[in-house]
Amino acid sequence: MSLVKVDVGGGVARLLLDSPANRNALSTQLRTELYAALQDAIDADDVRSIVLSHNGTVFCSGADLKEVRDGPPAPGTPTVPQILVDIWRSPKPVIAVLAGVARAGGLGLAAACDVVIASSSVSFACTEVHLGVVPAVISAVMRPRMMSAAIHQLYLTGLAVSAQWAHQAGLVDVVVEPERLDDELRRYTDAFNLAAPQALAATKRLSRSDGAIAALQTELAELEKLSARYFASEEGREGLAAFAEKRSPRWAQPG
Repeated sequence: MSLVKVDVGGGVARLLLDSPANRNALSTQLRTELYAALQDAIDADDVRSIVLSHNGTVFCSGADLKEVRDGPPAPGTPTVPQILVDIWRSPKPVIAVLAGVARAGGLGLAAACDVVIASSSVSFACTEVHLGVVPAVISAVMRPRMMSAAIHQLYLTGLAVSAQWAHQAGLVDVVVEPERLDDELRRYTDAFNLAAPQALAATKRLSRSDGAIAALQTELAELEKLSARYFASEEGREGLAAFAEKRSPRWAQPG
């Protein structure tokens, strides 16, 4: 069963994360399908913009922690850094539309997009420190978007914040009531349909140049090592075990 639904029409490629039972976690299958769908949308002559959205109450919960505990993925499996880079350098604008909450790596997926539209009812949280790991990889695409003090608070506390807070911090571009998500999305896709494709791509490169993309790739390679080190650490192993066993990790202090 496919975990990424694709619909192309009216100049728009809509990529829908469709693994609600797994909170749209970035499993091996979902990453593989999303990576392929992005490539197809980027290569399609009839696509002017790409929409990344979801089924279910969660946009994306981040890493598939069960898979992480089971061991490394097969060689050649698309990684989160590869997906973030492809979104970042896509010559076609990528719009994230969130009708559900985002957690951990899901924030990075949204932050890499050119436009982030969120329902006023959703929340965001970077919960990595509660699991004994570090929000390393996603920081490469979140830092350019967000106020430094806000991202500092978000990472250190692991607490959930509102869509309005995320908007003020720079993570989200537009917050609308849930029933207005489709209308707001259409406002952007209509605008991109009116733009000359080559001019639009060149305009995007003004802020996401080849040099910036190369720097991002270098940074992501180092951050991926940092992330892997903490997942393999004593705290990381205990945090993943506690999550699987639905208990508090050993380091947690009673309030």
